[in-house]
Amino acid sequence: MSTNSAIAASGLATTLAIAVTAGVAYALPADRTHVTAPTVFAPGVVSGPAHDSAPAFTPDGATLYFQRSSSEGATILETHREGEGWSQPRVAPFSGTWSDLEPSLSPDGRFLVFISNRPAQPGGALLDGDYNGQHHAGHGGNLWRVDREGDGWGTPWRLPDAVNGSNATFATSVVADGSVHFMHPSGDTGKFHLYRSQYRDGTYMAPEPLPFSSSDAFSDVDPAVAADESFMVFGSGREPARGMDLFIVLREGGHWGTPQHMGDVVNAAGSDAEPRLGPDGCTLYFSSERTVPIHYPRDPAQAARDLDRIQSWDNGQYNIWRTSLAPWVPACRGAAPR
Repeated sequence: MSTNSAIAASGLATTLAIAVTAGVAYALPADRTHVTAPTVFAPGVVSGPAHDSAPAFTPDGATLYFQRSSSEGATILETHREGEGWSQPRVAPFSGTWSDLEPSLSPDGRFLVFISNRPAQPGGALLDGDYNGQHHAGHGGNLWRVDREGDGWGTPWRLPDAVNGSNATFATSVVADGSVHFMHPSGDTGKFHLYRSQYRDGTYMAPEPLPFSSSDAFSDVDPAVAADESFMVFGSGREPARGMDLFIVLREGGHWGTPQHMGDVVNAAGSDAEPRLGPDGCTLYFSSERTVPIHYPRDPAQAARDLDRIQSWDNGQYNIWRTSLAPWVPACRGAAPR
């Protein structure tokens, strides 16, 4: 969570092996050799030396919005594909004045929802936040929306109080019909739970809690929902997570199933969170504190390479990583990554 913030080969077995650890069921692909080790995304450009997370791609995959942050706040940046790489990121036109984070584009690219601490009304106070049992001055979050106007963006507007019922509403995901999923804290512990607000006739309805996200023993964060709502990836501290780990849950017959831990190839020690889906709907992007191992002894040339990498991006801050969802999502098997 960030509130300061190679596709598997075809023929993969379709069944999931169910394991039980510490009394908690979780699912792993039957053939674990097909789980693709995550790779860092755009190192030194998008994944840099700061805290980088929450990538949101336009439908054609040619433009990317993402969050770059420190403990003092966040800014949404914009970058464009250039050949096999990406342009130098710049501040998105609707961001920069306030602490803005966690952009999520609608699947058709017509609007973007993001989180901001900006005042609810012009001239009002900066938004504080109350979560995880603490008060965070100036670090609250509400959902704001900005609509595409021609080749640019309009003026951001705040979603209604029915959605922004908490000063700690974070991590939105927009689905095909315009509905939004997000998280905010509830209960005496201030742990985060996941919610969905239906978008109907131009109005966001009162949010409903997701049925698998109700325990105050841990937080569920950062939903990344398929456009057709057939599956969701999210972060959670539930067992068997070692810190904040990624889980996936499938939806069949209109009902959500049991969340499945994505295993220790995808999840590393520390925090793995802020999942997002690529424009193909089958490539998982997420943020991780993982680092590249350094092996000793090493020669001077290797030491120089290690230092260059550390100074460029590999320093234990959140970087953006990606992997295929094919082992978990049958519809993704055989798809080309984007």
